[in-house]
Amino acid sequence: MKQIHTILLFLLLFLNSNWVFSQGQKAMPVTFSEAYLQMLQNSHVLKQANFEMNEKEAGRKAAFGLHAPHVFVSANAIQMADPLTLDLTPVRDAINPLYEVLGNYGNFSGVPNPDPNTSGVMPTLPDNISTKVLREKIQEGQRKMNAAEWDKMIQEKQFASVNANIVWPLYTGGKINAANKASQIYEEEAALMKEQKQGELLSELAARYYGLVLAEQACKVREQVVEAMKKHLFDSQKLSEQGQIAKVEYLHAQVACSDSEREMKKANREANIVKRALQNTLAVGDSSDLTPASRLFILKNIEDENFFIAMALRNNPQLQQVDSKRELAATGVKLEKSNYLPMLAFTATYDMANKDLSPYIPDWLVGVGLKWSLFEGNSRYHKLQEAKFKKEQVEQAGLKAEEDIKTMIRKLHQQLGIQVEQLDELDKMLEFAKSYVDSREKSFREGLSTSTELVDANLLLAKVKMDRLQAMYNYDVTLATLVQVCGSPDLFLEYQTSNQVITESI
Repeated sequence: MKQIHTILLFLLLFLNSNWVFSQGQKAMPVTFSEAYLQMLQNSHVLKQANFEMNEKEAGRKAAFGLHAPHVFVSANAIQMADPLTLDLTPVRDAINPLYEVLGNYGNFSGVPNPDPNTSGVMPTLPDNISTKVLREKIQEGQRKMNAAEWDKMIQEKQFASVNANIVWPLYTGGKINAANKASQIYEEEAALMKEQKQGELLSELAARYYGLVLAEQACKVREQVVEAMKKHLFDSQKLSEQGQIAKVEYLHAQVACSDSEREMKKANREANIVKRALQNTLAVGDSSDLTPASRLFILKNIEDENFFIAMALRNNPQLQQVDSKRELAATGVKLEKSNYLPMLAFTATYDMANKDLSPYIPDWLVGVGLKWSLFEGNSRYHKLQEAKFKKEQVEQAGLKAEEDIKTMIRKLHQQLGIQVEQLDELDKMLEFAKSYVDSREKSFREGLSTSTELVDANLLLAKVKMDRLQAMYNYDVTLATLVQVCGSPDLFLEYQTSNQVITESI
């Protein structure tokens, strides 16, 4: 139920943010939640991260294809120095004397009578007839043998062929599995990198959004100072004309009024600079006139540092990336171990077309091939050691990263406490500064205080107000960084709507 409520809340904020930022030139109030959703929608950094995730996904699918057979067509055109021939003349020369002797001098008997009419009376031919018949057959065979081609052409020196081939790895010692595991880890790392960038953008948005809130509040403080200085100038003029104060006091009031106007213009310029930075973070362009609707805030109470440390150990994307690096290093060790194992593959070739290819070459062939590297100059051993050292290196880096995260959280948590303490003291100073200004104004009108003392009192009041705003700004930026380090940037939005919030406005 809580998840459904959160999804509906984000959907409502998303639709509202689209409406807000579609208003063009109009200055529309934008809450931090609306700005956050707009940033997630438009950020070039997150779009880049999405493309990287798509890239790693495609790489994982490509690695899975290593399990499938590789079907391809190959073509070859070959020129040899000489044609391939097979000279069988020595065989003919070795057989020919035998034919010569038997065909001229051989005596034979027992040849079956081929005449069916007389074969019953005389089943075999007489010896002289048998000898004559067989000698004629042998001599005929000798003539055919001598007339035959004994220097055979096996392959012309120029030939070409087009073949269809299949190579299907049956066993690779674990190389294909390691490649698939590595590609899966790369895809997970890309998703974790996106989470990390999203957290970093939250911190950037908090710094710039609340920086604009601070700048606009500073402009109001400067406007209050200008109004106070104008009132002081007016009072100084009247008192000077009445002779109650020296002219130098009136001149000092003029200088103070001019200086307050200069500071106000400077504050307005700085607010415009911060607004441009916020527009850049939201990727909305300079035409969108942003007016922050959320105020600077602090929390009455916040969880202790152990709560955030436990959350970071579970959710911090950098620590999760270290875990991925551990898996990747372990996969690298398995990959190097696979080099000690044989590789087995099924192969097949089919002759699709050829020119002057030897007729003794078969049209197709299939087989199984084995490759087993037995010695490579100890390179496999050293590569395996390299992979193992890499694994240990990643392990130590993970321990260091975990300690760094804990230290960072403790530091940020302490900084939150510092800002709260500063605000408590500044609240007391604010009441004192207001009373001090009232006292100086009354004394100045009675001629018991100088213009310098009154101006200093107003400047002190403005400084206390600015210090309070700065402390709240520092609190908000520190809180955003804290939840970023914890890997839970959405927690910042939950804090904004909690009943522990104390807001500030001048």
